[in-house]
Amino acid sequence: MKFLTVCILIGVSVLAACSNPGTGETIPANEQQRIIVKSFSDSLQADTFKVKIEGNNPKDMRLAFTIRSFEGRLIYSIGIKAADLFKNYDATINLDKKKNQIKFLKEEISRFFDEENFMEPAVTGQENPDQYVPDKAFFEELKKNQLNGFFYRLGKEHKVYIAWSVTEKKVKPYYICCK
Repeated sequence: MKFLTVCILIGVSVLAACSNPGTGETIPANEQQRIIVKSFSDSLQADTFKVKIEGNNPKDMRLAFTIRSFEGRLIYSIGIKAADLFKNYDATINLDKKKNQIKFLKEEISRFFDEENFMEPAVTGQENPDQYVPDKAFFEELKKNQLNGFFYRLGKEHKVYIAWSVTEKKVKPYYICCK
């Protein structure tokens, strides 16, 4: 009986060691999302920015990015497919293995709200619109109201800059660069 108990304990230990999440093939709960509070839709009130990883398999995962206004209303939501991010970085980073894909997504989450991604203000009075500005009137609105902006990456050189439009009461892109 003692021998059987020892064998069962060894078997359970081996199984636990083989499925250990510390192998880099899962993302710990504390690394699956980031939340930050910053002024965005109002110069005096802070909105809540949140990004989290959704999904189980890296190729099926996505980064879910949302912004909630200081009033608690959802004002921006986008899902960025991990597979699309992988394609954009394939030439410079080895993303063939699941372990590398997980590491890459954890790094994306940790850098998503870097201070440099927040533009304060979104547009300065000296800036002029160029070919990457999708809406020149909105660009001019941002020059006047001096609200803050934020940018996120869709690829190595592909960035989307967004800000709050007071006139349209929604978040809009004001600069999209370099697909």
